[in-house]
Amino acid sequence: MKFFVDTAETDQIAELNDLGMVDGVTTNPSLILKSGRDILEVTKEIAEMVEGPVSAEVVALKADEMIAEGRKLAKIAGNIAVKVPLTWDGLKACKVLSGEGNMVNVTLCFSANQALLAAKAGATFISPFIGRLDDINLDGMDLIADIRTIYDNYGFETQILAASIRSVNHAYQAAMIGADVMTAPPAVIKKMAEHPLTDAGLETFMADWAKTGQQIL
Repeated sequence: MKFFVDTAETDQIAELNDLGMVDGVTTNPSLILKSGRDILEVTKEIAEMVEGPVSAEVVALKADEMIAEGRKLAKIAGNIAVKVPLTWDGLKACKVLSGEGNMVNVTLCFSANQALLAAKAGATFISPFIGRLDDINLDGMDLIADIRTIYDNYGFETQILAASIRSVNHAYQAAMIGADVMTAPPAVIKKMAEHPLTDAGLETFMADWAKTGQQIL
């Protein structure tokens, strides 16, 4: 499974990237606002930091304007994936932008039918939002499983990018189902390393080591 980092904070991206934990980055208007940075400036900086796709989202609502914005964003760097919403206009923009050789991430997906349309329109990535479905008492993982089945049935090359990952359980479940990518905040990715038995075992080892009176350095 590929790990995309869902943030526009370059220091957090750099830390994970140094560990080889970054296969790409996703941003959106909310994350850009949180960073307090200019969208073109911070997107360029991120794209220079990582080798994988960097999703940069359009803000227009009409297809023609999305296409124009997407073309401008794509010029920032060769690894930009233009992010468009899963609306009819977004699908039109996806078809044009992908047809021009750009990576396209179709976002805000909440149904398998939407995901099927995105694949037909040439999306590079489809971003189903797990956490937001959980918020309304639906199981977001059911959607990941449905999309996986449909894409496998017909050989679609669109990659399933599990988004709105809010917990380590989300990450585990998406991997078990077979999502191609997950995008998660840095804190969730780092929390995947934690386990109470690891902590307890380390505490025991350190106590026993102290009793030996030895040192390695």
